[in-house]
Amino acid sequence: MRSEVAERTDFSIIRYAQAWEDADVLLEALDVRPGDTCLSIASAGDNTLALLTKNPRRVIALDLSGAQLACLELRVAAYRTLSHPELLELMGSRPSTRRRDLYARCRPTLGHRSRAFWDLRAHDIQGGIGGAGKLERYFALFRRVVLPLVHRRATVRELLRPKSFDDRVRFYDEQWNTWRWRLMFRVFFSRAIMGRFGRDPGLFRYVNGPFAQSVLERTKHAMTVLDPAANPYAHWILTGTHGETLPCALRPEHFETIRGNLDRLEWCRTSLEEYIFGELSKGPGARHFDRFNLSNVFEYISPANHERLLAALVRCSRSGARLAYWNLSVERHRPEHLAGRLRSLEGLADALHAADRAFFYTAFRVEEVV
Repeated sequence: MRSEVAERTDFSIIRYAQAWEDADVLLEALDVRPGDTCLSIASAGDNTLALLTKNPRRVIALDLSGAQLACLELRVAAYRTLSHPELLELMGSRPSTRRRDLYARCRPTLGHRSRAFWDLRAHDIQGGIGGAGKLERYFALFRRVVLPLVHRRATVRELLRPKSFDDRVRFYDEQWNTWRWRLMFRVFFSRAIMGRFGRDPGLFRYVNGPFAQSVLERTKHAMTVLDPAANPYAHWILTGTHGETLPCALRPEHFETIRGNLDRLEWCRTSLEEYIFGELSKGPGARHFDRFNLSNVFEYISPANHERLLAALVRCSRSGARLAYWNLSVERHRPEHLAGRLRSLEGLADALHAADRAFFYTAFRVEEVV
């Protein structure tokens, strides 16, 4: 089965320099156990590395993009080579004037392709590798140019100050949710503008409905029901750093565990479709996966291909295996004809979606192989 998205999307650039999916939600959904074999969409590497905090036997990361795998490989080199504070500096989570020196220490452990890739991107390294992607540059444009037209810095700082639920709602209603905010949001996060400058038009092929409005509603949820003061994703979008809160893989309590488990991680430049159908071609012995981090890959393919790929994933799984994936703007879920082989954990998924601090996604799916 060929990859649909590979035929219409440019994968030569870094699209995502960070994982914009909440790893805490992912880990609770998958319930990874020691000895599990996990299959993960690599993206920038953060959530793939977060899986290592649960001591699985093996994590296999896949991505069509050599640029995304270079992001993962540089993170692996940083965990091997740097201290935890130095890792945060290289990422851009903390201020630094020595990121090129930190990269120079990581460089010898990189493969030749990743080394050549990053050697040409000294500016991205100097700015922090967590800001080097197309989407992160889009957020930087929003932060530096658009947001100041709507809110003062003092208002942004106040949004990120810890408050009670009632105070968050009052602040949002009375100070944040102005007509300028709503107008700016609908324009800047429209399908047309985001497709051109933030993601890729090819990734919106199956999108229907008001994209910006759905994201605006989820943003309100993240700013009121959830606490933006404890949200690393909101901190980065609004300030360009993670502030005093960090995503799962960057927290100090996980650093040594991830470092100690790096030999359990491998990565491969291929599509999910090609990898899974390649495994199935090897016969019954290939059916050995326990946990799947699938990002939001299903919404980039047609409904028919989604069903075909999902059925193949089930065939590659052990009984009790779990799959987790997000819907950003396209509805994808388990089809009824797979109900006897795949059980939707709707209660768990809905509860986790309500707690998801990476607030863009309209739905979260957790499914278990019967």
